[in-house]
Amino acid sequence: MAEILLYGHADSGHACKVALALALAGVPHRTVGVDIWADPGTRPAAFLAASPFAEVPLLILDGGAYVQSGAILLELATRFGVLGAESAQGLRRGREILMWEANRIGMCLPQLIEARRVGGAGFPPGAVDWLRMRYDTDKARFAALLGDAPFLHGDAPGIGDCAVWGYAQWLPKAGVTPNVALSGWLDRMRALPAMQSPGDFFPDG
Repeated sequence: MAEILLYGHADSGHACKVALALALAGVPHRTVGVDIWADPGTRPAAFLAASPFAEVPLLILDGGAYVQSGAILLELATRFGVLGAESAQGLRRGREILMWEANRIGMCLPQLIEARRVGGAGFPPGAVDWLRMRYDTDKARFAALLGDAPFLHGDAPGIGDCAVWGYAQWLPKAGVTPNVALSGWLDRMRALPAMQSPGDFFPDG
């Protein structure tokens, strides 16, 4: 198998999702830093040629280019039979959580982080309050999804856990707080042997 490359940046929760999945699955790979704060035209030529929107994450796997974090997580799970894809039920669970994350908690948290970064510039009146309201609903629904299990996939984390971790790891940056269920899950995720900080996942970006 050709070398697996993951293009990403430490400030990208979407890239962190994929980096964590690769680490949890024990899939050997190399990361390539992409400065997401620089003009897109200045990014590596190989990256620009393979990423249609010049966005991270970009995964190069067996010579193919894979984009969109949720799609990449599903590709890794099904290709390697890991992180929930060991069974049809686990893979279905992963799909459901990925769709929920993308439309709910994975939408509001990045926007809340960005709103704080720019001091609200560009956000219409009431937008931040609306995003906080969505987050309050989402953390309650997270508790329902988690139930009594340690992880969203049960006894071990799966692609759904990786997806939610991407931005839930930065609740303080978003200016919001977890409920009991989310707080406990975050602690268990941080304690995983394969877990690293964003800067360790992407030391050059």
